[in-house]
Amino acid sequence: MNRISQFYHYLHEEEGVALVHPVRTNHLLKMSRPLPRHLRDEQVEDFFKVVKGCRDKAMFMLMLRCGLRVEEVANLSLRVMDFKQRKILIEDGKGSKDRVVYMSNDALQALAAYLKVRASSKARKVFLVEKGLCMGHPISIRGIQKRMEYYARKASLRVSCHHFRHTMATQLLNADAELVTIQDLLGHCNVKTTQRYCRISNLKVQRDYFKAMEVIRQRGVGNPNSP
Repeated sequence: MNRISQFYHYLHEEEGVALVHPVRTNHLLKMSRPLPRHLRDEQVEDFFKVVKGCRDKAMFMLMLRCGLRVEEVANLSLRVMDFKQRKILIEDGKGSKDRVVYMSNDALQALAAYLKVRASSKARKVFLVEKGLCMGHPISIRGIQKRMEYYARKASLRVSCHHFRHTMATQLLNADAELVTIQDLLGHCNVKTTQRYCRISNLKVQRDYFKAMEVIRQRGVGNPNSP
């Protein structure tokens, strides 16, 4: 539809053809982009095998276990963290929405290990640049993405920061977490968005199917072999 619109625009503007543009802007179809596929367990292991340094491990563990977006990791400050209750307040997330996420044991341990060696700094942000002219300053979104790209190459994986968020959603669903729980943790306004994240390799659907079929079989419902 967009190509057709461009063609008529060309005829009118460039060729001077007098015509009525047949394509209305409000009739254009909005195509959704496919979500990245989640990582398999062995791929997650391969990635973290090549991760060096407490900072990088902590950053990526927070993405994987807490479902944080890369910009949320870059903007993290110590004041939003409650280590006793193992929770983080994500302020002004996507869509200007606040939410609470929780830290698994391994994510909490990775973060604590980093904070022990973190250089003293006046910066309020948690994650800092460790080398070069910007040492001691908060690491940027692009800086985190570059670290991800570096480790992805070393592990021979096609992975981005957003893959970890998608992996967390899929793992939670396959562990029988409720869809509304995953929606709340990811900060989705619409549960349909969460359903799109979890539609790939949904082991829960597989388990539910065979469990239901076993009940149906035992009841003899629609069973051609039942008396």
